[in-house]
Amino acid sequence: MERLPSWIRQHLAALRALLVLTLVTGAIYPLLVTGVAQAVFNGNANGSLLRKEPAQKDGKDVGSALIGQSFTDEDGTPIKKYFQSRPSAGGYDPLASGASNLGPEDVLDTLPVPGAKDNEGNPDTGRQSLLTEVCARSKAVGELEGVSGARPYCTGDGVGAVLKVFPAVGTPTRVVSVNQACPATPFIPVYQGVKVECGSPGEDYSAGRTVPVRGNARAVVPPDAVTASGSGLDPHISVAYAELQAPRVARERGLGLDTVRTLIGRHTTGRALGFMGEPGVNVLELNLDLDRLKG
Repeated sequence: MERLPSWIRQHLAALRALLVLTLVTGAIYPLLVTGVAQAVFNGNANGSLLRKEPAQKDGKDVGSALIGQSFTDEDGTPIKKYFQSRPSAGGYDPLASGASNLGPEDVLDTLPVPGAKDNEGNPDTGRQSLLTEVCARSKAVGELEGVSGARPYCTGDGVGAVLKVFPAVGTPTRVVSVNQACPATPFIPVYQGVKVECGSPGEDYSAGRTVPVRGNARAVVPPDAVTASGSGLDPHISVAYAELQAPRVARERGLGLDTVRTLIGRHTTGRALGFMGEPGVNVLELNLDLDRLKG
């Protein structure tokens, strides 16, 4: 070996280091960590999977305690006997995890133009702003739970209460409720002495001044019922949202409200490390417990 040229010895040393490090970091360490995880944290290491009937070894896996899922029918209508999850921008798909990336200034809808088609030849559906998504969700939750779905900056028909005022500077001469397509009745009839018009699909209102109108509504529906999480996979809802749904679930299942609230408490997790965040209710675990109770 000593007789080999120095450059060859250097390459052989590098090759030995590569083989040793590959064995240690690519085989021994992963196997060690996997073995410890399987032995000590078996359920977590395998995805925190939940089964329909955990007492049965061959029970069917129905999801993970770490990933939310929807409880709706094929048409997307909420199944009334189940607690509903937080909205998801990615449809609870782990491969599409993420948020909508829309912020609080996204308040203007693009109204669909009747008869128009998009670039793929499909009927034009327009685009809802984040504000209108929140308003529509709040209205839908209110109708489902039998409470008011009203919300600040939302119209009664569930879109963003936003005006375009012309000219952008000075005394208004024209005002349009841009998120309410004609022939809708504008949410307020007059703004600063000017009659408010409904929005005309396809018309360009960019030159006007954007004026969101707060109104005097008081939100009853909790924020997490109308906004998606940053990951789109959040398996928890707030205790307030669970309490809002409890009367409906109890009624649909023929259970006492106290029984349902007891189950909510059983599946409520505390703040992380005792002080970070807010308590949350795991929706899948709660719904599975309800099914077992009636099963």
